[in-house]
Amino acid sequence: MGALTYHRGPARYTCQGSDVLLTPETAWSRRRMIILYGSANAAAAPVSIVRARTPSAGTGDYARFVRRTTCDESNHFSFRSLPDGAWFVITVGKPVDGAGEPIAVTRRVETHGGVSSVTLS
Repeated sequence: MGALTYHRGPARYTCQGSDVLLTPETAWSRRRMIILYGSANAAAAPVSIVRARTPSAGTGDYARFVRRTTCDESNHFSFRSLPDGAWFVITVGKPVDGAGEPIAVTRRVETHGGVSSVTLS
């Protein structure tokens, strides 16, 4: 279970309708998070900066291990039946008032017994 509560100053962000990705932590994905977001723990960066940092080389078959869901109208999302382990949760928040650039928000989480709760702030 998760929620986006990100804000920058008075500006609030929503992930309504956005994909939420859950990527398993591996040495490769950890390095990629550091390259893209500057941190493998938690970060928020303008989407344009993340895209500019994205290597042109493909990810091979790694994408088949990424899980996806959609953020609902109340900025919540969930994944079911997760194996124990470490993951990176990633989504895009858009300014509620429509002014400003979308922000990519990520956080490292660990699941135990298929359950974890995360707030992307």
